[in-house]
Amino acid sequence: MNIKQAVAARIIELCNENAIAINNLANTSGVSPSTVYSMLNDKSQNPGVVSIKKLCDGLEISVREFFNSPLFDDLEQEIK
Repeated sequence: MNIKQAVAARIIELCNENAIAINNLANTSGVSPSTVYSMLNDKSQNPGVVSIKKLCDGLEISVREFFNSPLFDDLEQEIK
C-alpha cells in the first residue's frame, strides 16, 4: 500500500467510525467534496497536508491521531 491509498483508506475508516458521509465531512471541514473524492480515487496522487488538516479539524481529531493507524505502518517506498 502506498501513502495515497493509506490516506484514502483512513478517511473512509474515520467516516465509518463517526457515521459521517464523505459529503458531510467535506462540508464540515471546509473542503470541497470534489477535493475529498479526488483524495479517495486516482485523481489525486498527492493528498495535500492542508486538506488532511482540515479534514482532521472537521472530525475533531489531531493530525497525529489521523496518522496513528496500522494503515501507515508498512507503506511502500515512494522513491523508485
